[in-house]
Amino acid sequence: MANQWTSAAHALDYLRRADTIPHRTEGEAVLLEQVPKTVQRILDLGTGNGRLLSLLKLDRPQATCFALDFSPTMLQAARKTFAQDPQVTVIEHNFEQPLPDLGPFDAIVSSFAIHHVSHDRKRTLYQEIYDRLTPNGIFCNLEHVASPTPRLHERFMTAIGYRVEDEDPSNQLLDVETQLNWLRQIGFIDVDCYWKWLEMALLVGIKP
Repeated sequence: MANQWTSAAHALDYLRRADTIPHRTEGEAVLLEQVPKTVQRILDLGTGNGRLLSLLKLDRPQATCFALDFSPTMLQAARKTFAQDPQVTVIEHNFEQPLPDLGPFDAIVSSFAIHHVSHDRKRTLYQEIYDRLTPNGIFCNLEHVASPTPRLHERFMTAIGYRVEDEDPSNQLLDVETQLNWLRQIGFIDVDCYWKWLEMALLVGIKP
């Protein structure tokens, strides 16, 4: 499966379009509502330019944060974003490999990143996330998910300004219910899809 995220042009094109994706800020707002403002440690998987983590930090300035990504362009952008924040550590990491041992976290978040790995890896990654959360820790995954029909997929692509034939070849989309069931099987509680618009969905679970 081709993955274009090591390409500077691909990463920069995504950053250029990110703010124009319809309803994205709605999903981010719901995610922000779920993460307690008292959290002490946050892990951001696939941080990109640090957009989501920056939003989280606004009301959680006390939090120690780790931001993971593997795209050189994204890593450069994230390091620029957090250059003046000693509480944020940006780390190069490819999700195809097991998560590094960075200690326990009160919140683990991700935004449009996990759909780039295989379904088998998604499942094992969710287990690794569960293992790294503290009791009552929260996992919030604002994700690109599969549509139930080709017609709805085409509708989503049109809505975000893409043709179906221009879809990112590294996308490995999976339906919401399969992923929610995995989270429940792993042991997460209060698992649900907290927000959804076409192929954008917020999946949330709590570690008991």
